[in-house]
Amino acid sequence: MSSTAEQPSTYGGWQAERMGVIGNLSGPGSALVAAAAIVALAPIYQRSWSTLLISLPLSALLLVLAYGRVLGLTADEWLLLAVRHQISVATKKNLFLSGAFAPRNPATGEQPMDLPGPLARLRILDAADGQGGRLGVVYDPTANTYTAVARVLSPGLALVDNERQNARVGGWATFLRAQCKEDSPIVRIAVHQRSLPDDGAALRAFTARHTVPEAPLVAKESLAELMQSAGPAATIRETYLALALSASRARLAIKGAGGGQIGAAAVLVRELNAMHGSLSSAGLQVQEWLAPRRVAQVIRAAYDPHSQLEFADRNAAARDADWQGTPAGVDPDLAGPAAAETGWGVYRHDGAYTVSYQVRNWPQSQVFATFMQPLLRPRQNARRSLSLVYEPLGPSVARRDLAKEKTKRDAARRVRAKTGRAESEDERREAVTAREQDRARASGHGVARFTGLIAVTVTDYEQMATACAELEADASAAGLEVRRMWGGMNAGFAAAALPLAIGLPERRIF
Repeated sequence: MSSTAEQPSTYGGWQAERMGVIGNLSGPGSALVAAAAIVALAPIYQRSWSTLLISLPLSALLLVLAYGRVLGLTADEWLLLAVRHQISVATKKNLFLSGAFAPRNPATGEQPMDLPGPLARLRILDAADGQGGRLGVVYDPTANTYTAVARVLSPGLALVDNERQNARVGGWATFLRAQCKEDSPIVRIAVHQRSLPDDGAALRAFTARHTVPEAPLVAKESLAELMQSAGPAATIRETYLALALSASRARLAIKGAGGGQIGAAAVLVRELNAMHGSLSSAGLQVQEWLAPRRVAQVIRAAYDPHSQLEFADRNAAARDADWQGTPAGVDPDLAGPAAAETGWGVYRHDGAYTVSYQVRNWPQSQVFATFMQPLLRPRQNARRSLSLVYEPLGPSVARRDLAKEKTKRDAARRVRAKTGRAESEDERREAVTAREQDRARASGHGVARFTGLIAVTVTDYEQMATACAELEADASAAGLEVRRMWGGMNAGFAAAALPLAIGLPERRIF
């Protein structure tokens, strides 16, 4: 990072994780390279020179399958995705039916919460927030994590001076740095922002408050017609912050708080209360920590965009002290879609279609803090969701991982030098960045893994191609390289379109 008094700070130096067995090759890719070497050398050891005419082309094919890339994926990765998808289609696991088709509990006759795909294991718990209210905690029994979601309000960066912009970004960096402590119970932090058509609730409420009874009937009718046409044309943004607590790391604190899910929720609430000051320093105002029905509403609205207006009217009515109808939000048992289908390149859910992307490469040059603004540019034909998922690393883990990364890169450079291969500028810059990161870590800076995921949703499938093309163009304008999540659209939707702090895979350690 660099800054002056006259110019805003710039940022860069992101490093991609190296997760290959040999260099950047995966396990299957390394096996293909080994097979290619055996096929090529076998005729030489057998002194059967005629078979070289067969073995050499076969060896070359294996090397192409290992190193060749199409849309950023190697042949073995495409093959694995295709096989998994075809098995899912053959066994009809790509289809999800809930609603009237959801199985009922034989004992109670109730229909439990039913979510598709990777979300099926989640449960929404009801916990006290320590201030007399209720907190919705998303429990993942597989990962043994408890996640709370807050709706936050940020003043943004675009229309402020450089000093305030730098202060807000620095405040967010300080917040992340505070979580990079040894055995921190907070294992994931996610920032989720979605741009969607305005439901018109705020406009209708403002109009109701400022319309006098003696106003002319013609004026009231004209105003109602104007709101019907202008309201849906507007676009709003919703921002959420999700924090996931690991019950394994916080087991002693949970035991001291009573143990079990109640103790885990109490420890999570304590961590959330301790963060308010640092969040305020970053310019983030927590509007509310979502109650169980609010968490379910956020999930349901992502699956069924048409329900947004219904929820807005219900929530507005629920604010009336005399309201006796359905409370605000959605019953957690109804959070999921009525039906969903996972296709090879698109995810169909209720009355909408979603395509998910992962950010594969971040800008190579120094950029300003506002470089991602094109991704959230309002579009009338589509809704967009952006999730940034962070995993803070403790000092010992960061030291080990950065040392491993630096060793890998230094070893690769020595191998290239011995074989006479010229070092590219990209490789040289990566090595310099790795050393700078290790130097910054030793100076007390925090280290975090993170990933970016984007989802684009349309209600008219004919608009999907245009919406995807616009998103890819905006990503390119932001200096990002994105990849469509072929063969895994249901998992991509769960990570990109929902603020549940999922989507950062475990590292493969070899």
